Amino acid sequence: MAESDKGTVHSMLVTLASMISLLALCPPFVILLWYTMVHADGSIALTWEHLKQNGFQGLTDIWPSPSLIAWKIIFCYGLFEAVLQLALPGKRVEGPISPNGNIPVYKANGMQAYAVTLVAYLGLWWFRIFNPVVVYDHLGEIFSALIVGSLVFCILLHIKGHLAPSSTDSGSSGNLIIDFYWGMELYPRIGENFDIKVFTNCRFGMMSWAVLALTYCIKQYEENGRVSDSMLVNTILMLAYVSKFFWWESGYWSTMDIAHDRAGFYICWGCLVWVPSIYTSPGMYLVNHPVNLGLSAALSILAAGLLCIYINYECDWQRQYFRRTGGKCTIWGRTPTKIVASYRTSKGETKTSLLLTSGWWGLSRHFHYVPEILAAFFWTAPALFNHFLPYFYVVFLTILLTDRAKRDDDRCSSKYGKYWKLYCQKVPYRIVPGLY
Repeated sequence: MAESDKGTVHSMLVTLASMISLLALCPPFVILLWYTMVHADGSIALTWEHLKQNGFQGLTDIWPSPSLIAWKIIFCYGLFEAVLQLALPGKRVEGPISPNGNIPVYKANGMQAYAVTLVAYLGLWWFRIFNPVVVYDHLGEIFSALIVGSLVFCILLHIKGHLAPSSTDSGSSGNLIIDFYWGMELYPRIGENFDIKVFTNCRFGMMSWAVLALTYCIKQYEENGRVSDSMLVNTILMLAYVSKFFWWESGYWSTMDIAHDRAGFYICWGCLVWVPSIYTSPGMYLVNHPVNLGLSAALSILAAGLLCIYINYECDWQRQYFRRTGGKCTIWGRTPTKIVASYRTSKGETKTSLLLTSGWWGLSRHFHYVPEILAAFFWTAPALFNHFLPYFYVVFLTILLTDRAKRDDDRCSSKYGKYWKLYCQKVPYRIVPGLY
């Protein structure tokens, strides 16, 4: 076997091993994180001691069974969001043209759905129709149900990709594990109007982030008769970030998650399970660990977090504005600099793209990840530093976005060729200016 073939086989084996590891390890990690936050005082050492003493039985002992009430909560929430996605009015938005020449069409009603969801949830609590404390008290069962239900959902998506793909942007790699992990379809839909990735990523995953942030806040209030300033800072920053997301949702549809990553375990299971459990974990920790920051510290952390969220939004806005105007605009009061890059589609057509090299995008190729990571740090900082686990999301996000930046650079290098080299010469840093 040639050395190049050996390298290819080795790379494939490493890829498969990493995928199998994530498929096997992510579900129990969700339960272990919940257990540690809620029942082990946030201490990894206590959870580790329990597992060391009891082995695999220790894991099964702490793994809650999906209860009927958990399934009811998930079903009602999912159905509510699906109805809002279909029924609420919204502007018609076209996504970027796909590799096979398809142009997905969306209905931009995310902000309306977000407002209706939060008002409805708070209204149910205010009028004592439903107490969100029930969600927190059955959180382990809900996560357990989500793990199972989302796995089944991904299996059905895999089957659909084989038997009834929604567009020509689908197909198999020839490997079952890769197909299941990365997905078969780029734009799976039910009928013409219900986009599955918009539901999993935006209306279930991101919406649950806001709903659970409120849940943790309400749980602390119901337990203690007050909400700590640390919880308030955490909740306000998380809600500000999710609000920014839904305000910019149509822009999200042009990002790697929607326009390039297919609907498989990585995206769909991740958004259905990983987002509500891991992304909300700093608030989950603060429920039982209220910290009195004091007015000065609380306002300082809040201001720093809001500034990072704003910069993250402005980064995305600059790129969208630049693309929408074809570069005929001003960025930071000046005419933006750019590189006109041509590329060939899978059909052999020659097209052009404008690569922005001004504003935030002149500092690094993925500078928007810097304020996003810092925002996550600031909404976790109210937990202080007694335990590491609340900061797991910050570490995970850093790894995720670093990997995403590399994947995006590799994709752009393959797409634009020499023009991407020119772009990298103009903007040499990948994420952190002057460092990386």
